[in-house]
Amino acid sequence: MNIKFVFSYDGSRFNGSQMQPEKNTVADQFLNIFKCMGIDSQLVISGRTDKNVHAIRQVANIELPYYWSDLIKLEERLNKYLPKSIKIHNISIVEDNFHSRFSAKKRVYRYVLSTKKLSAFEQSYISYHDRINKDKIDMAIKEFIGIHDFEFYSKKGSEPIQTIREIFDVKFYKYKDYYIFKFKGSSFLRSQIRMMVQMLLNISDGTLSIDNLKNQLLKKEQKLKTLAPPNGLYLSKIIY
Repeated sequence: MNIKFVFSYDGSRFNGSQMQPEKNTVADQFLNIFKCMGIDSQLVISGRTDKNVHAIRQVANIELPYYWSDLIKLEERLNKYLPKSIKIHNISIVEDNFHSRFSAKKRVYRYVLSTKKLSAFEQSYISYHDRINKDKIDMAIKEFIGIHDFEFYSKKGSEPIQTIREIFDVKFYKYKDYYIFKFKGSSFLRSQIRMMVQMLLNISDGTLSIDNLKNQLLKKEQKLKTLAPPNGLYLSKIIY
């Protein structure tokens, strides 16, 4: 039977989500437990997150024997043996053709930062930027909405076959002492969101302009290659 997991994790504890040789990843934690249960099925995670990137509602699926149909017991077992930095929120049986990655319609990410100096307890989970011009960011962030070729807004390496993506909605808002970027899209290229955030921060600072953003989006020039730090980025939700 095909089992779907919804879970969260503290990305500062892992070298990303996808399994890598001799690396401590989120997938490794699951697979080690399943191996002890005598299960060697492939674990499919909805999307890759890099080292120090967090997830609030990540999704994965795996084929399990029918004797694990007691999902309450399965959830209890996994939460008992997984590290405390990973938490299962929900387990359900899904159709055989459900694929956590390819069945996804939309993905939502948030990026959190503060203009106040961070405490030792915040540094792994919030990014710091000394000043924000909200009006400039509000104007610029809307340029990302729509269907674009984001090749110049992605990190090179393991390039996909095509780099066209659709962004359905964007938002930039303040919540208490934090500034939050929200992006809802079909899917995202490697480090795409971190590069878009850094572009917006540079526009806020006045070191780049909205024209620079547009020209990079049109692949006329690449004025920016640097990335916003990973620790402020959260995979918030997968929509099916």
